[in-house]
Amino acid sequence: MSTAVLLPTGSAMARRRRVFAVILRDFYVLRRSTARIFEVVYWPVIELVVWGYVSVFLQTRQVPAVATTLLGGVLLWQVLFRAHSESSVGFLEDIWSRNLLNVFAAPLAVSEYLTGIIAFGALKLLTGIAIMAGIAFALYGFGIFSLGPALLPFLAVLLTMGWALAIVTFGIILRFGQGAEILAWALAFVFQPFAGVFYPVHVLPPVMQAIAKVVPASYVFEGMRIVLAGGGVPWSNIGIAALLNLLYAAGALWFFARMVAKVRANGGLSRFGE
Repeated sequence: MSTAVLLPTGSAMARRRRVFAVILRDFYVLRRSTARIFEVVYWPVIELVVWGYVSVFLQTRQVPAVATTLLGGVLLWQVLFRAHSESSVGFLEDIWSRNLLNVFAAPLAVSEYLTGIIAFGALKLLTGIAIMAGIAFALYGFGIFSLGPALLPFLAVLLTMGWALAIVTFGIILRFGQGAEILAWALAFVFQPFAGVFYPVHVLPPVMQAIAKVVPASYVFEGMRIVLAGGGVPWSNIGIAALLNLLYAAGALWFFARMVAKVRANGGLSRFGE
């Protein structure tokens, strides 16, 4: 006869198990949904194929630097966008299934729930990015590893910013309900014009350039163009982006905690239950 091993609820092992339980739950949902599995691959591939052939066209017009930066921009933008959207959709799954109230009533810390949601979104993101990188190399000869030692810090900055935007999205949806769920896909695009994904920041009007200075992603895409043009890794840009990301992450967590406290106090969580 087997016996369950009981762990103190506050122990590190117990916290890891609860986080893993959130990840495993989302994996089971994904595994049973062909549409969701298809979506993980479909949109990144479509964007890469469309923009990739735009890059091929530009390359035939003797502008290879523009071609490579476009492809690099597409791949890196997907990291930020999908870090935001995959995590946000994971949160929305609990709302659509009327399960969010159960999650908050369970012996699961908010931090554990957030970690599980974001970790599972990251697994889906990595799958999509790996497929995109393979297609980019096979069809266009562009290797994402051409970014060299800058690749990992670039990815870290974009992932952290995407996750911070996702946590803000969670808080807004908690506060305003399902009417705000469009932000799960739209919020990242608010920052795209200032990030300089497909063009250098200096072409923007002065006001937009000033805003770009407080958008972490702008330093990544500017740095990407420097690296692909044969320059060194812009570590100062990466450092500034990392500091900004700390502010973004801290602000997002503070905002989400405030929204959770507010809906608990006014009974707003009941909107997300049966």
